[in-house]
Amino acid sequence: MPTLGVNIAIVEQDQILLTLRSDFPVWCLPGGAVEDGETLAQAAIREAREETGLEVRLTGLVGTYSRPNWRAGGAHEVLFAARRAGGELLTATAETTDAGWFGERDLPEPMFPWHHQRILDALQGRRGIARVQDVAWPTGIANRQELYQMRDRGQLPMQALVDTFCVRPGPEDDRLEVS
Repeated sequence: MPTLGVNIAIVEQDQILLTLRSDFPVWCLPGGAVEDGETLAQAAIREAREETGLEVRLTGLVGTYSRPNWRAGGAHEVLFAARRAGGELLTATAETTDAGWFGERDLPEPMFPWHHQRILDALQGRRGIARVQDVAWPTGIANRQELYQMRDRGQLPMQALVDTFCVRPGPEDDRLEVS
């Protein structure tokens, strides 16, 4: 079954807000799964608040991003552009261990490789695009729960986990479908 999620590009003065995940140390855009009974916009506003402490105002739709070979059925995310509307930035939450503002030339590593292009799309002001990011789920790992169990039992050291999930897609794997 395909998954549906949202990402939020909160931009201020040519910098974008990124978070460092608590489940493994990878920088990424705030975001997550759409919950039952929730619209895409509601999910984006909730995820921004949960992961950053900020209230946001959505300012546009950057685009849709599809990873058709991710786990069983693929993963699809909608990326919203947003501005801070209130709240205080939290550098640690239940889902994050750090947060910070970064410019296009000083993006942190390691980062989810598919988020790099999303960040560039947002910072460059793109709107209404559809992009395929054909990154495959690593073989031999059934799902996220199994991945966390392997991590917790020491079967998959943190660096191996990062190396497994932070392989950049090649140019043939990241392409615009709609510009």
